[in-house]
Amino acid sequence: MPPLAELHLHLDGSVEPDTLLEIDPSLTPEEIAANTAYSDFAGFLKSFVWVNKRLRTPADYARVARRLFERLESEGVTYAEVILSAGVVLWKEQNLSAIYDALMREVSRSPITVRWIFDAIRQFGPETAKPVFDLAAERVGEGVVAIGLGGDEERGPARLFANLYREARDRGLRLTCHAGEMAGPASVWEALEIGSERIGHGIRAIEDPTLMAHLTAKNIPLEVCITSNLRTGAVASLAAHPVRRLYDAGVPIILNSDDPALFGCTLASEYALAGLEFGFTDAQLAELARNAFRYAFEESVAVGR
Repeated sequence: MPPLAELHLHLDGSVEPDTLLEIDPSLTPEEIAANTAYSDFAGFLKSFVWVNKRLRTPADYARVARRLFERLESEGVTYAEVILSAGVVLWKEQNLSAIYDALMREVSRSPITVRWIFDAIRQFGPETAKPVFDLAAERVGEGVVAIGLGGDEERGPARLFANLYREARDRGLRLTCHAGEMAGPASVWEALEIGSERIGHGIRAIEDPTLMAHLTAKNIPLEVCITSNLRTGAVASLAAHPVRRLYDAGVPIILNSDDPALFGCTLASEYALAGLEFGFTDAQLAELARNAFRYAFEESVAVGR
């Protein structure tokens, strides 16, 4: 495989059990396993929050980042846009600036080029999201390249955040949004209407030929996460996943691991899965790897490919 880039990767979802035990030695492997087991998307969100609550200090976040960067380097990843659930940090009433400074110190020690996407919690509404957008804008030029929305897309429609997205663009932030994961094509259309340049997941676009044609014509990529979609129940089975049909229809796609610790996958395993289960050839996998650089929000990376 050529060098890899990852554009849809949650820091908070990369916390391996061994790292949790380092952070909180009072935990047991059995307790961690019980609290990270789930059978649907709602259960996954609970597991995500449980893990996140174990991250209490800037040093905890720094440790998670250090382990993540080490793993990415071992996989041949040279560029990553890592999603920080800034909305959850503020919900926990933690000091986001201090945490971000600790994360950037880890970035400075890593050979990987890392940029950050701040994520707001969509079901909490735009007023709660505004501080996340403001803090992201303050760090433009200091590692933050974009803003996004995570959480429950059905309880937090993208249209509610239209003003925040417009202001974010004017302040120099690039725009992405989780959509079309658990909700249908209308959710993707809303994300596009507020200015999203990439769509996190977006697999439900397969249900709308007009939407697929629009994504293709406008060169708007979907950040596809195959194992994630299977584990959360976004697709009923691996065979039902539309990644191949989207690709064959000409929709730009990127492969990603999403929450690798919670889903038991890596970026490398996602490429292997695409080849083994969906018939992507080595040449097509290399094309997908190039796409991850092509659609990066860091202009120097995108232009250089």
